[in-house]
Amino acid sequence: MASKKMVSKNQIFRALGLKSRLKGANCGGEWFADSKDYITSVNPTTGEVLARIEQASAKDYDKVMKEARKAFLEFRNMPAPLRGEIVRQVGEALREKKDMLGALVSLEMGKIYTEGLGEVQEMIDICDFAVGLSRTLSGPTLQSERPKHRMMEQWHPLGVVGVISAFNFPVAVWAWNTALAWVCGDSSLWKPSSKTPLCAIACQNIVNEVFKANGLPQGVSCVTIGRGATIGEKLVGDHNIPLVSATGSTRMGQRIGAVVGGRLGRTILELGGNNAIIISEKADLKGALASAFFGAVGTAGQRCTSTRRLIIQEKVFDTFVRKLIANYKRVVIGNPLDPKTLMGPLIDEGAVADYENAIKAAKEQGGKVLYGGKVLKPFGAATFVQPTIIEIENKAQIVQDETFAPILYVMKYKKIAQAFKLHNDVPQGLSSAIYTDSVNEGEAFISYLGSDCGIANINIGTSGAEIGGAFGGEKETGGGRESGSDSWKLYMRRQTNTINWGGEVHLAQGVEFKS
Repeated sequence: MASKKMVSKNQIFRALGLKSRLKGANCGGEWFADSKDYITSVNPTTGEVLARIEQASAKDYDKVMKEARKAFLEFRNMPAPLRGEIVRQVGEALREKKDMLGALVSLEMGKIYTEGLGEVQEMIDICDFAVGLSRTLSGPTLQSERPKHRMMEQWHPLGVVGVISAFNFPVAVWAWNTALAWVCGDSSLWKPSSKTPLCAIACQNIVNEVFKANGLPQGVSCVTIGRGATIGEKLVGDHNIPLVSATGSTRMGQRIGAVVGGRLGRTILELGGNNAIIISEKADLKGALASAFFGAVGTAGQRCTSTRRLIIQEKVFDTFVRKLIANYKRVVIGNPLDPKTLMGPLIDEGAVADYENAIKAAKEQGGKVLYGGKVLKPFGAATFVQPTIIEIENKAQIVQDETFAPILYVMKYKKIAQAFKLHNDVPQGLSSAIYTDSVNEGEAFISYLGSDCGIANINIGTSGAEIGGAFGGEKETGGGRESGSDSWKLYMRRQTNTINWGGEVHLAQGVEFKS
């Protein structure tokens, strides 16, 4: 697709095998559903209905689950490097479809096209990571206290992995989980957001072609598009799913954690963020400005890692905020597929209402709007808003809450210890950053005395993470970790083995037990 010409919906649909009428369940073969219960995929830019999808029913879920379980029992027999080869081919298929899949993300979710491409690149990158991982899944050999014994650890495939994804990253989060699950020998069952079902259908179509070409059993990759009260509840309560990875709100995560924990299953919870950048008077303000600008405005503030708060040293506060407002005034808001656009729409009118309510609450709680605060209608749809900057105290209740919108709260500090305290004084703990040229300040921030978040950066913003590192946060963010590093261990079961190769029986701890 040419970078200076917008692609059409028809081009996207043809390239990705989409139609205006679709069904919401798939386990490798034909799409099916019998609920007679429909949802619509809506373009948030224009309000246009893109497609109508028949949702999966409870009966459809049972059919999919049966295939996923059956496929796991066969798929786990394939050596891990061969599973990695399958994932490599999935990555290649994604490379071939990158332009159109990125455009679909922009069309259905509303993030600008370069971010849509970036999200698909995340999928490709995690496939590459998983390919290498498929040859390095390992456990240690441990020293036994008993003579002529060997002790070691092994990691085995876990089962069917359930993935619940959110609208804001409609394809990447699924790939983070499934690419690792597949090389670990698991099958996957995906419940995507009902706000972005076409992205899930397109991904499944791409995967189906690769799996079919390799003669893999149906059910290694499954999708069920349906209501949370039906499909979601069945998935989280299903004893056949030993691991549920869920991305969404803290409230949603609390519900899922309780249900899955109640059946002693595992969860990877990626929940709310209330991410801050501390900007020191010793910082490179140019770099800090670029990071704060993207972190707060990128994806219209609809990332879990979006920058929500700036904690700025009082000596540079006025200068920094003035420059930031100048950047905000140059933001081109409009169709995300237009290459000139820098900020697209919010996902729906409900998100706009949250934006308006947050600004109203901020004013009532002592906040001062420095820029923005208005709803816009450039295309007739009521989903466009101004990126907004509000000066307010950290203790205000609205600052303590996460609003999924381009609202940035700014506040001052005097001493760095005060900045750390303000930074940590929120319920969430996902991503964090400090801009400073002071080694002492930077090292303190990433030490146990500093940020209490799962991600802590120096001279890099809060938004945007590489797949090589484990992604996730603490406190009300849920404690989950996915993507890189050793997150693969969550998708497998650990087994400790002791082998007696000497013949004589020795009890541990020197216990004697003879008749």
